[in-house]
Amino acid sequence: MSQSNSMNRSSTFHYVILLIVIVVAGVSQGLLLPLLSIFLEQMGVSSSMNGLNAAALYVGSFAMTLVAERTLGMLGFKKLVSFGLVLVLGSVLLFPLVPNIIFWFILRLLVGIGDSAVHYSAQLWVLLVTPEDKRGRNISIYGMSYGLGFSLGPLGIPLLKLGNSVPFLILAVIVLLALLLVLIKLPDLKPEKMDAQQRPAGRFRRSYALAWYALIPALLYGYMESGINSNFPVYGLRVGLSEQQIAFLLPFIGVGGLALQLPLGMLSDRFGRKRILIICGILGGLAFAFVPAAGTSTAGILMLLMLAGGMIGSFFSLGLAYAADILPKLLLPAANVIASFHFNIGSIAGPNIGGTLMQYGWNGGMFVVLGAGFIAFGLLGTIVRKRPKSESVL
Repeated sequence: MSQSNSMNRSSTFHYVILLIVIVVAGVSQGLLLPLLSIFLEQMGVSSSMNGLNAAALYVGSFAMTLVAERTLGMLGFKKLVSFGLVLVLGSVLLFPLVPNIIFWFILRLLVGIGDSAVHYSAQLWVLLVTPEDKRGRNISIYGMSYGLGFSLGPLGIPLLKLGNSVPFLILAVIVLLALLLVLIKLPDLKPEKMDAQQRPAGRFRRSYALAWYALIPALLYGYMESGINSNFPVYGLRVGLSEQQIAFLLPFIGVGGLALQLPLGMLSDRFGRKRILIICGILGGLAFAFVPAAGTSTAGILMLLMLAGGMIGSFFSLGLAYAADILPKLLLPAANVIASFHFNIGSIAGPNIGGTLMQYGWNGGMFVVLGAGFIAFGLLGTIVRKRPKSESVL
């Protein structure tokens, strides 16, 4: 009994460390996206180039996703998490030393690779150390931890008052502490190898055919997350908001998501995942579309961003849960991979589309197009027919 309790305590301790790591990963993305956008805007870089530069992070993340499974098999969980943190740490230290758009593009690629390595290995590790009866709860807490970190990130923008390098140095210290915690306290584990027969070539096609609507939320969520955090600072500066207002307002998207994530999950259990996704898509889309009408009103923008974040903040997890309702268990791993691809594609598109719209003079277009996408998703859901369960297992 004492040995069993000791193992449970050890698993819980490892789980807590992974939560700390994922909070730090969220902080790094939440701070770097708006911070670098502000610097590039002040350097006179066009909004379209600004958006393209921001998308480099997600290009790196997408590239890492393609090789993450094989890399994890070679290195193991601890080494892959450490590798990702080292990439982020080195890049963060180099950003203020070489303020060059091309060099920053390369560094953002490296940050994207590092963050993706941390996410992929940490999420699978959580599944490994979590008892089956607590897996759903712990994965939800894992997602909320990233959201918390992402919301805290923009609060580092006011540190610019102390010097342009200060936010980067503070972030580097935080990442270094997380890296030391991983190196000292986590065990060196490797995942079990999967037989080729367990990975049929048609699993992705079948997942799309059965659950394409449930996988769209990942695309929209990635578009929203990267687009808002990269383009909102530029939008704010152009419409007359101060850096302090931008830093104050940005976290409220995440705050709304954190506040409503569990309630929306419970409502989806009771009333159905699809119905909640439809309602959230329409309400969140309307909130985004009305942001330009709020002008420079801090209170108005705050309320709209918090409402939008609350409605959209659970889109990724609710979409995967809806896919799990539709798909046989055999196809769920493929659905998770597709969702990750969708998220990265949306994340690459978000800054570029928003930046291009602002480049051609339509500053509010980033919010209108974003809102229209979520509204269209919600309306589409009203006409999509749910497949009978008998079809899902064919």
